[in-house]
Amino acid sequence: MANLDVNSLQNAKKSIPIPPPSPQSAATGYPCEYVVMNNLAQRGRNSCVSSATRDLWERLFNDGYKADVCINTDNGGIVYAHSNIIGVASPVLRAMLKQANRFNRWRTISISGVPHDAVRVFIRYLYSSCYEKEEMKEFVLHLLVLSHVYVVPHLKRECEQKLEMGLLTIDNLVDVFQLALLCDAPRLSLICHRKIIQNFKTVSESEGWKAMKQSHPVLEKEVLESMIEEENSKKERIRKMNERQVYLQLYDAMEALVHICRDGCRTIGPHDKDFKENQPCRYSSCKGLELLVRHFAGCKLRVPGGCGHCKRMWQLLELHSRLCADPNVCGVPLCRNFKQKIEKQSKKDEIRWKILVEKILTTRGIGIASCFRTL
Repeated sequence: MANLDVNSLQNAKKSIPIPPPSPQSAATGYPCEYVVMNNLAQRGRNSCVSSATRDLWERLFNDGYKADVCINTDNGGIVYAHSNIIGVASPVLRAMLKQANRFNRWRTISISGVPHDAVRVFIRYLYSSCYEKEEMKEFVLHLLVLSHVYVVPHLKRECEQKLEMGLLTIDNLVDVFQLALLCDAPRLSLICHRKIIQNFKTVSESEGWKAMKQSHPVLEKEVLESMIEEENSKKERIRKMNERQVYLQLYDAMEALVHICRDGCRTIGPHDKDFKENQPCRYSSCKGLELLVRHFAGCKLRVPGGCGHCKRMWQLLELHSRLCADPNVCGVPLCRNFKQKIEKQSKKDEIRWKILVEKILTTRGIGIASCFRTL
């Protein structure tokens, strides 16, 4: 009896035909599995449905076998469908079918406001989750609206992704932006908003912008205001970058000044140092500062407010004194004198210099310049 069961099982296995290769979808030219698996992967599921089964759903829609719903579209078009399928795929369609007029076995509903072919692509997607690339390219905006209105979230995500990944152009940018706001697609609306700001000159000349200006002036005003804010933010970033560069240059000048007065460099420095004319220097500000010190030493108008170069030197010397930790051992000229002068300055000048010092040190990310620390 056991041998008979084994032989029967082996014979049964031999009788199972070899499965055919995955058929291509007659409508897409690609296996339907491509789109379905993409949608299921986003939901964290695995698909066990073969492409042949999905092609069967395609045929069911195309042939309309035992269809019981007539969907009236614009220009007198009709799409035939099955109430149990489209009712399960869309809760809105299910509610419409409950209220639809019935004649014999037929129920009639209407989907208007979009082209007949767009409705057909939409209903077909409810059957097999498949579409042709060219159809998606042509009807992506209509499908976005239909998927939102009839609550088909996986198609809505598909439309958003296709727009983000290439179907979004300057010509349709404003239209997509408005639809994204109406269809509750925040990521897509943000992408459109950024592209409008980045390409505003070109976008403002498009037909979509002109139409929005007439139909939604409030939205146009909001976009213009956000563009102004973006421009102001950009100017502020540039200002801060330039300001940071100035603070870094001032810090480098302070380091170079201490270097010249303490160690000497090339042709200038303490009298007891031996200088080499062409020796390399790691301080980028050293050469210019060396020339400024030489000018300061020989200028006839060395008083503050006289020569512009000397005024610059006076400011650098005072800034140094604000940073210097110990003027008693500092080799920079007039450091102690400026320290004493600080006590007699007005509160307004004191605050101004204090803010400058804090910004210089903050820009460098330090508490005190290393060259000013006492040894």
